[in-house]
Amino acid sequence: MLDKARVLEALASEPGATKRDLARLLGVKGSDRITLKRILKELDQDGVVTGNRKKGYTRPGELPEVTVLEITGQDMDGELVARPQRWESNDEPPKIVVLPGRDAEAGPALGRGERVLARLEKVDDVYEARVIKRLGASAHKVLGVVHVGPTGLRIAPIDRKSRTEFSVDQRDRMGAQNNELVLAEPVAGRAGGFPRARIVERLGSMDAPKAVSLIAIHAHGIPTDFPKEVLDETKGALSADPRGRTDLRKFALLTIDPEDARDHDDAVWAAPDDDPANPGGHVAIVAIADVAHYVRPGSPLDREAYKRGNSAYFPDRVVPMLPERLSADLCSLMDNVDRPCLAVRMVFDKQGKKRRHEFLRGVMRSAASLTYKQAQDAFDGKPDPAIPKTAADALKGLWACYQSLVIARTARDPLDLDLPERRIVIGDDGKVKSIAFKQRLESMRLIEELMVLANVAAAEALEKARQPLIYRVHEHPSQEKLFSFSDYLRTIDMSFAKGQVIKPGVFNRILANAKGGPHEQVMNDVVLRTQAQAVYSNDNVGHFGLNLQRYAHFTSPIRRYADLVVHRALIRALKLGPDGLSDKEMGKLGETAQHISMTERRAMAAERDSTDRYVAAFMQDRVGASFEGRVTGVTRFGLFLRLAETGAEGLLPARSLGFEYFRHDDKRHAMIGDRTGTEYKLGDILTVKLVEAAPLTGGLRFELAEANEAPQKHKKRPPPAFQKHKRRR
Repeated sequence: MLDKARVLEALASEPGATKRDLARLLGVKGSDRITLKRILKELDQDGVVTGNRKKGYTRPGELPEVTVLEITGQDMDGELVARPQRWESNDEPPKIVVLPGRDAEAGPALGRGERVLARLEKVDDVYEARVIKRLGASAHKVLGVVHVGPTGLRIAPIDRKSRTEFSVDQRDRMGAQNNELVLAEPVAGRAGGFPRARIVERLGSMDAPKAVSLIAIHAHGIPTDFPKEVLDETKGALSADPRGRTDLRKFALLTIDPEDARDHDDAVWAAPDDDPANPGGHVAIVAIADVAHYVRPGSPLDREAYKRGNSAYFPDRVVPMLPERLSADLCSLMDNVDRPCLAVRMVFDKQGKKRRHEFLRGVMRSAASLTYKQAQDAFDGKPDPAIPKTAADALKGLWACYQSLVIARTARDPLDLDLPERRIVIGDDGKVKSIAFKQRLESMRLIEELMVLANVAAAEALEKARQPLIYRVHEHPSQEKLFSFSDYLRTIDMSFAKGQVIKPGVFNRILANAKGGPHEQVMNDVVLRTQAQAVYSNDNVGHFGLNLQRYAHFTSPIRRYADLVVHRALIRALKLGPDGLSDKEMGKLGETAQHISMTERRAMAAERDSTDRYVAAFMQDRVGASFEGRVTGVTRFGLFLRLAETGAEGLLPARSLGFEYFRHDDKRHAMIGDRTGTEYKLGDILTVKLVEAAPLTGGLRFELAEANEAPQKHKKRPPPAFQKHKRRR
């Protein structure tokens, strides 16, 4: 006789069985199928089983033999753990440890957020899962903050574009508490008028110090934790044997970096050339950490570095491309410690033009780790007495070499934008201590120029050897952007011939003409927006901004995968060791270039979002205060302004401009009142009041201060109807 006990016994023997499976197991035929349907419905209503006739039934707390899992991280032993993608019980899901499956697809290590089809086996209270197939990234996720109120638990998304909160059932909260940052997955249905979601990961309290950058990291899907196999690989890493390498330890190579530098991957040295055939010339060495020695193609370290693509830098932390054992130790060019390096020796004439170069795989010992300020003080004749004499002498050689390089750079005429960079200082409490603009020093330009020249030498050496490589490319501005740029210049009575051959020097002359005038700051922004975005590519189209025909990233392999690929290409092409670029890597250079271009954009977006949120938090106490702001963007929904004091940027909505309709004039980069012709345009300086600062989304909202209400503050234009009539005549 068919009853509930027999059905439950069958489910115990085959968890996840569908109605058809149960009918087969129980030998159900004919009218007994109706009885089976009724029993399953009653068991479901009583909470004894969960599921449905198509996807299968299980006892609460039990999982089917084959199911879809989502990787959630690692346990204390470093093993991958997962949770079922669907979990209907009010209780926490059982622990699932993911083991490598014999039939699993080869490829990079599994990471948090990935979905897999897996076969489960229960061992005591833990399920062991063997991967059958990788299914890719999990479904759409919502990153938000938990708010627990009298009507239940809500999630407020951090995305400023999101218009709604989500409701979370008690069974789906995973123990999350009020004001906790979580990742949630939307599920079917609504509750209390809100769409439903289930929490899939708890990320930490928003009250914790330095939680702001955590939002940006998770919002953009930047990997944070290194898999156990990657960390195990770094534990066994040993420094390179100096035998067989060029000994560069006799040169007083220096690392010169910002005060808050977290790694030192480049060192420099320069001195007058003693070759009589090169009077007034110089020799320079740029030595770069030999990351390729430690990170071998196809290794767990390599797969993880490829996945990350680059390091991401935030005001309070760095998410490195390589584990700390490498990035802050073995690959960091610390002073007075032997380190393996890949170096380029360049010879310049007295005009700064490169005569020749040569790449070496060597061993070096930094004479000193200096800051930009220490180097600049030495250049200005005020050396820090703590700097060793060898380092002080090396600085003199670098400065003399740089003077000649400036001649060549001036002749090359690369794009010369003046874009002030902010420095956000975070206190021990995790809050913004100060925001200031970084000082632009000539010592920074010195290092930049040497790095640019080393990158050019790398591209030239690889092209000469006919070795495929990944270039850093920057295309010419598009015609569409040039037309828009020309339209803007006409509004400020500056000419720009659209048909001319565009070179960086064209923009430099425009910037020079604007210097010292009311349009100086905004002109730098407008020129920047006219440019294409630099990317990585295995096809060379040159670098417009630097005005170079060939360019490759070589100087930062600790924090950029592109540079590591170029190092391996040089090692292979110049026969500098057995750990060069593999045939497999060469076959997918285009794919790699696309991937690392994406990871770079991802990191830049996360860094920008983190900065915006920290600035909004800093400005929260100043809501109601008035500021002077420059219009940096004009859209149909309002004006974007940048405050002079902090560089904070926010929106002045169109509805706040006045009691008339303002239309957006795209060509004039202006908002123009239909009734009065009052005009608010790019570059205007307005007095505004801060009315809202939202740290959760990073948004600032302004209103016009009363001082701006006076019409004479802005240029008047005739009403649109009169303009049209005048044009018709």
